[in-house]
Amino acid sequence: MSLTLFTSESVTEGHPDKIADQISDAVLDHMLAQDPASRVACETLVTTGLAMVAGEVTTRGYVHLPEIVRGTLRRIGYTNASYGIDATTCAVLTNLDQQSPDIAMGVDTGGAGDQGMMFGYASNETPEFMPPTIHYAHALTKRLADVRKNGELPWVRPDGKAQVTIEFDGDVPVRIHTVVVSSQHDPEVSQADLVAGIREKVVKAVLPPELYDENNCVLHINPTGRFVIGGPHGDAGLTGRKIIVDTYGGVGRHGGGAFSGKDATKVDRSAAYAARWAAKNVVAAGLAQRCEIQLAYAIGVAEPVSVHVRTDGTGTLPDVELSKAVRQVFDFSPKAIIERLGLRNAIFTPTAAYGHFGRIPEVRVPDCGGPGPVQFFSWELTDRVDDLKTAAGG
Repeated sequence: MSLTLFTSESVTEGHPDKIADQISDAVLDHMLAQDPASRVACETLVTTGLAMVAGEVTTRGYVHLPEIVRGTLRRIGYTNASYGIDATTCAVLTNLDQQSPDIAMGVDTGGAGDQGMMFGYASNETPEFMPPTIHYAHALTKRLADVRKNGELPWVRPDGKAQVTIEFDGDVPVRIHTVVVSSQHDPEVSQADLVAGIREKVVKAVLPPELYDENNCVLHINPTGRFVIGGPHGDAGLTGRKIIVDTYGGVGRHGGGAFSGKDATKVDRSAAYAARWAAKNVVAAGLAQRCEIQLAYAIGVAEPVSVHVRTDGTGTLPDVELSKAVRQVFDFSPKAIIERLGLRNAIFTPTAAYGHFGRIPEVRVPDCGGPGPVQFFSWELTDRVDDLKTAAGG
């Protein structure tokens, strides 16, 4: 079969857009920790020396927004004014208003918080049921953060990106064709030391030898030669600008709505999680090698207006039959999704960097006025495999 290339990218937690995502989700978590019925739509902008938080919320809790902003920046590693934003001294502007009662009227009865379509995707290409390009891109950016925090590469700064291109023979990954890593760094480090350090401590440390051969891979490390000015100082960051990084790296489609800063009554988030949960169970059940599920909603209406399953010819049954099985097993009403996946808990901050899918970390949200609940990313569980097999006729 013909050889083809596909590429996905990821960004570190210190990327300006990801800073904004994490602040928005931290605000959400702090409100949910006090009032699980909180309705939150929180947007953040970060730029040089400034963070601004705006949006609409309805909650019985109280949160001190500057403290949340500063705590998030500090956890990420922005503790030095020379980085362009400092957790201790940056300006924090806030403008939160009440959610529209017109929206609440439909949501209070169990309906969807908005119209729109959401997608979930899974494939059997990795143990995590994720496309390999985005899986390895996330591994690289997470490793960049790890070597910064543990001191292995002390000159690494918080901002960074990675990109992975894989060569496929048909649907089978053959080799990692190209890797791009761009890491913000201290001005004193030499280009030679930077390239050698990232090649050894980051790239070789996480990419699998069966796919990565450094003698047969194009490797670009900081290809411009210098990346000192980064983070919000180098580029303004906004909540919701990394939706492909958040999902499947461009392999599965995206409905367009961002996730971070939104409580689970917003189907942009909860239905995308439910669609991933269902798609992953379809693949885990052996009913397809790849599965994409689209859900669509009307505002204020509980049941989705459509459920569409696509397997690109890899299903053991026609897609229309798999759609029937999925609808039989999964209740996609917003209320059922929230209850089954535990989405009123304060669990969202850890989702805001390195992808919302393909991970099953045990998460504990810090600084929410107590230890908080410990919970898995419930949408990653394969707990409906047997039910799907039964619904599909064994």
